[in-house]
Amino acid sequence: MSAVKKILIVDDEEDITHLTEKFLQLEKYETITCNNGTDALNIVEEKHDDIALILLDIMLPGMNGYEILTEIKSRYPKILVVLFSVKNFFEDIQKGKELGADGYLVKAISGNEIVAYVKNILKNKQN
Repeated sequence: MSAVKKILIVDDEEDITHLTEKFLQLEKYETITCNNGTDALNIVEEKHDDIALILLDIMLPGMNGYEILTEIKSRYPKILVVLFSVKNFFEDIQKGKELGADGYLVKAISGNEIVAYVKNILKNKQN
């Protein structure tokens, strides 16, 4: 894996994707973005050795985030996946954990808090 951590941002809301990407890039993370599950799975298939973490929305066109999470974790369990959603009910968070999510961020969060969360999870969970 390269020294720079690559983070895949999967969200169908362009404004959220763009802002999240900019905050992470300010901290010298390389980012890759896409807006649907098919593209996300194709990117992971092609670049799985370089991706350290995926910020994954739940509500996406086509495949939902839970389906994408299940597929990624079954094939690439070492990639960290953090669900990144406006859905903040206990059931949503619990379902994510049961499917193997490494974390859960509610979108009502600042860019600085996203960066701090990403730094922390990469530090604590990456080997």
